Amino acid sequence: MNFNTIFLKSFRVLLLPLAILYGLIIIIRNYLFDKQYLKSAEFNFPIICVGNLAVGGTGKSPMVEYLIRQLRKDFKIATLSRGYKRKTKGYALANEYTTALEIGDEPMQFHIKFPEIAVASCEERIVGIPHLLQDVSGLQAIILDDAFQHRSVKAGLNILLTEYSNLYSQDIFLPTGDLRDQRASAKRAQLIIVTKCPENISPEKKQRIIRQLRPTATQKVFFTTIEYGTPYHIFNIGDEWHLTPRDEVLLVCGIANPKLLKEYLLEKSHTYYQQDYSDHHIFSIDDLNEIKQIFTDIHAKDKLILTTEKDAVRLAKFTEELASLPMYVLPIRHRFLFEEGEQFNELVTDFIRNFSFNPVL
Repeated sequence: MNFNTIFLKSFRVLLLPLAILYGLIIIIRNYLFDKQYLKSAEFNFPIICVGNLAVGGTGKSPMVEYLIRQLRKDFKIATLSRGYKRKTKGYALANEYTTALEIGDEPMQFHIKFPEIAVASCEERIVGIPHLLQDVSGLQAIILDDAFQHRSVKAGLNILLTEYSNLYSQDIFLPTGDLRDQRASAKRAQLIIVTKCPENISPEKKQRIIRQLRPTATQKVFFTTIEYGTPYHIFNIGDEWHLTPRDEVLLVCGIANPKLLKEYLLEKSHTYYQQDYSDHHIFSIDDLNEIKQIFTDIHAKDKLILTTEKDAVRLAKFTEELASLPMYVLPIRHRFLFEEGEQFNELVTDFIRNFSFNPVL
């Protein structure tokens, strides 16, 4: 543990009074929703929510993509996101001219990878859902990205993610911890997924984690690991770079939790250099010039710039500036462990096929 990490942890402990105050506000808010003093809207339509209780990267976007891949074969689906850090407001439905600045980086990522499905952004999901139903005929399900803590809409199926190395059961409220919602809120989820697990997690460790999470009798807990694909060129998906122990990599990323990515590069490359930015960072021409200079200063024959899919949609605007650079994008996917992927797929599919509306009176 380096000095910066020790300092940050110590500083966050000093903020405990703020964490207590924040937690009290969240608990009161949830109480008002639970007692229906504050109302949650319900729709007579299959809505799937993917979310978490903590800030940071638990793998929500790759899970939305996983659901898209599984469901698009049998259903006409759409995604609805908040569109964090976009430059527009209100409801926006992606089209062929849309940019990340208009709908947000994650929705843009979905739109680029799955152009056949409807992708929309709206700060208020209760507003965005009716718009989507009106704009997209024949729609059979909507996936809400990062909406678990936003209780204005009650989804029919809630999928809650928690990271293996930072379980919500062991966490406390912001700013001392990472929780933005109380641990008791996990009871609202039907499915819980422990993400970013080691590939070789043992059955005994699996059971210990399940006991820590204390799921209800009706909840099912799954475990996934992250799989990295073959890097592809930012402007030419067919141009791939297979990483070798000779490669020197400049990692450019603005994501919440790049720890696993850095561990992957330590294993797969000779050396990697990192240029980190804040989560959802909007790249400027000054950033690009800095990246180019750092890359130029790397004296190696086999070298490349590597970035994430989220960052790539915010860098794609620099078409001319990046045309001569070997900038590649590293795709990631969830893979279910313990051979439980098919069970998860069936539960989600059956929710849509057998959907029935039971409003709370």
